[in-house]
Amino acid sequence: MDRPQRIAIFGSAFNPPSLGHLSVLQRLSHFDLVLLVPSFSHAWGKKMADFTKRCQWVEGFIADVDCRNLVLCKDEEKLGQSGAVTTWALMEHIQNQYPTSELTFVLGPDNFLSFSKFHRSEDIVSRWSVLACPEVVPVRSTDIRNKLQSGLSIDSLTTTSVAATIEYKDFFD
Repeated sequence: MDRPQRIAIFGSAFNPPSLGHLSVLQRLSHFDLVLLVPSFSHAWGKKMADFTKRCQWVEGFIADVDCRNLVLCKDEEKLGQSGAVTTWALMEHIQNQYPTSELTFVLGPDNFLSFSKFHRSEDIVSRWSVLACPEVVPVRSTDIRNKLQSGLSIDSLTTTSVAATIEYKDFFD
């Protein structure tokens, strides 16, 4: 009998994707598929660059890195038309798309400490695997935005395609 497909779901603002994100993703090579899910409407009201722009950055990011199992998942756009998308709603949606697959929700270090605040966090843990995967390279999206605001190069903080397409106006009016 074939084993079920193992899918990791890595949700993030990707505002923008950073080398910190990459340091997490590189350790997920044992999954058959890793869905990178940019937040459409952040559950905690976080201000983000345009969703379409962030999806373009994720596509460039995936093209730049040597991780064959990464795929952009834009499903939050559909789910978020009526407001913020919770992790529970996203996981349930993806499980319905892949009914025989084993899903794992991957958390970065910032969300791991506040996971108990997630909507239906106990239900998530009882239904799916949750993997806390801290970054090895301490580069955050905030670092990129701060350098942009200061007019400094971001080349050492993200991938080539992302660095080439980000502009100050994507974040600051």
